[in-house]
Amino acid sequence: MDKLVLFNKISCDNLINKRLGESKFGEHIQILPSISSIYDQLLNLDVTHVIIGLPEDVGVYANYGKTGASKAWVATLKVLLNIQSNEFTRANKVLILGHLDFSEELLKMSELDPSKKKSINKARKLVNDIDKQVTFIVEQIVAAGKIPIIIGGGHNNAYGNIKGTSLALKKPINAINFDAHSDFRPEEGRHSGNGFSYAYAEGFLKNYYIFGLQRNYSPDKLYKTLKKLKLIKFATFEDLEVSKKLKFKDTLEQALTHVGNTAFGVELDCDAIENIPSSAMTPSGFSVNRARSFVSYFGKQENAKYLHICEAAPTKKTETQVGKLITYLIIDFINAFEEEAASLSTQ
Repeated sequence: MDKLVLFNKISCDNLINKRLGESKFGEHIQILPSISSIYDQLLNLDVTHVIIGLPEDVGVYANYGKTGASKAWVATLKVLLNIQSNEFTRANKVLILGHLDFSEELLKMSELDPSKKKSINKARKLVNDIDKQVTFIVEQIVAAGKIPIIIGGGHNNAYGNIKGTSLALKKPINAINFDAHSDFRPEEGRHSGNGFSYAYAEGFLKNYYIFGLQRNYSPDKLYKTLKKLKLIKFATFEDLEVSKKLKFKDTLEQALTHVGNTAFGVELDCDAIENIPSSAMTPSGFSVNRARSFVSYFGKQENAKYLHICEAAPTKKTETQVGKLITYLIIDFINAFEEEAASLSTQ
């Protein structure tokens, strides 16, 4: 827990742009008063979702990727706190916990030479340390009966999300991943491309569905491995959006059939969204509205235990747009949950 930096009222107030006659989201969220006994505080708090930031891109670096994902957390806060507070955004049901401080790991990474294998191996060891921190905090949130919304950071954190949730629930979980890549690469040392393969090998991940896998980025050997494993299913981006062999809504339902019978995590990699600044930005991907529909669909499912939004890599010029994107996804997820809960309570 030594890495956790609690979000506080001073930080919140500094980020809110108040406007006469308006009520901002950040004015109504909940925050924790103390860093001690996180589990006990969450257990007794009347919130449904807990937002936490993972501002790091060590896992991306360790996978030979483009860094920048460490900046998404602040970009998100600047927008999220300033949207309107109303019956649709439900700020009073949200706690912003804070972020895990990986500045030490980022400093060590900055001193490495990515052209040297030794440096990559050192970065992968740093990811192991990050894994432990992410696992612990996610476990605490889920064990307290809350739904974490995790803002990355690299997709390496899928491992900690899955393991932490699995440990909290004392059983393996499933996962649905909106991604152009499988992130099921070999267990060669931890990085952003093998969070799911490690979680699967260690028994924390059971059923896995990859939504939007792009053919151009799936090595033949890996593609064959995915097809052999019965607990892994996928739908390619090309079948969904190019040839239209698959219908988007039908595929959402098929994916839910594969993962939704028990607890599952919802993973969304911004690499899969067209023209979004990310570690592997693409000119051909899903639209933002498709991503929002995906998040909303799974947000209303009772077995959805967390949402992870990762790999967005904003620049100074694109910071606001990335913040808006992630904010849309956060609110869509929360709103879907609350609307489904309200619907069930009236039946």
